[in-house]
Amino acid sequence: MSTFISAVQALFLDISMLAALQVLLGALLALAFLLLFKPLLRGIGRALMLVVKPKLSKEQRLQRRLMRDAMMLNRMLNSLEGAPSHAAELRAMAARA
Repeated sequence: MSTFISAVQALFLDISMLAALQVLLGALLALAFLLLFKPLLRGIGRALMLVVKPKLSKEQRLQRRLMRDAMMLNRMLNSLEGAPSHAAELRAMAARA
């Protein structure tokens, strides 16, 4: 514990009041810059995400949703092996999807 206290004291003894004020002022200016340009920075971030991972077209999203629904129905069918009436109803739903 005394080593930690000694390290903290040494750290604070080497920092002048002016240096601490400059660090605080720099941090406040950086925060103000981020808050002022937040919409611009957010737009740049979204544009970079679209470069890395492009948005799917409507047809691709529809096909993905249909595939997910069909897979869900198949999982439900597999879990309902004991109830034939439910399985038949789910198969009819899957045929329509």
